Amino acid sequence: MKSYLTLNGQILYWTLLAPFRGQPFKIGEVFRQMVAIGVRALPMAALTSFSIGLTMAMQGAGALRKMGGLSYVPDLVTLSLLRELGPLIVAVIVIGRSGSAVTAELGTMKVSEEIEALEVMAINPIRFLVVPRFLAMMIMLPVLTVFGDWMGMVGGWSVCHFALDFETAAYIHRSVTRAETWDLLSGLIKSVVFAWLIITIACHKGLAVEGGAEGVGQATTDSVVWSLLIMLIANAILTGFFFFS
Repeated sequence: MKSYLTLNGQILYWTLLAPFRGQPFKIGEVFRQMVAIGVRALPMAALTSFSIGLTMAMQGAGALRKMGGLSYVPDLVTLSLLRELGPLIVAVIVIGRSGSAVTAELGTMKVSEEIEALEVMAINPIRFLVVPRFLAMMIMLPVLTVFGDWMGMVGGWSVCHFALDFETAAYIHRSVTRAETWDLLSGLIKSVVFAWLIITIACHKGLAVEGGAEGVGQATTDSVVWSLLIMLIANAILTGFFFFS
């Protein structure tokens, strides 16, 4: 726990203070990590979000039809995605794809003594390796969340339009008028918190690897498990805070 908090402090220093003291991080590396962490996860996040919106619309229609409330299907899909499922599903995808990759990459560098080589060359590994990945995750996860929300709504529309005979304009109007700005903002706040937890846990597990290739595999597994667990706990806390406040 102490080493994890220390890593967070170092990340904040090298991100917020060090650039003003003549020790900047490389912007080009940040963009490269944005592609690796976010852009390449786009197809998987889009397909998953679309399927979630599709499934929610079908399940919701089945229940609401019995109560004569089919007109509320767009409300169900939109609010569920914006508030809860959008940030959560996209974060799970990013943990499985990008978080594990970060842990494996840093862990391989650790066991092959590349990180020690950076220290010998007076290059701080946090500034050189961790900060670009941290910034890329903090930028790309909210972006992926917004895109995932949109794809989920498209999935809901496909059911409403082709199976329930909703007009496209009616679906869009219902979704837009029912959702409020806070619904989107609460989901984005969750995605920012999730991004922080995912990348810091992934980097911490990667930098703490010991024991060769076996240690890399164990660290990657631990990274995914702990990221999922802590993210779900954080989601419950944030949801409760938003609900009661």
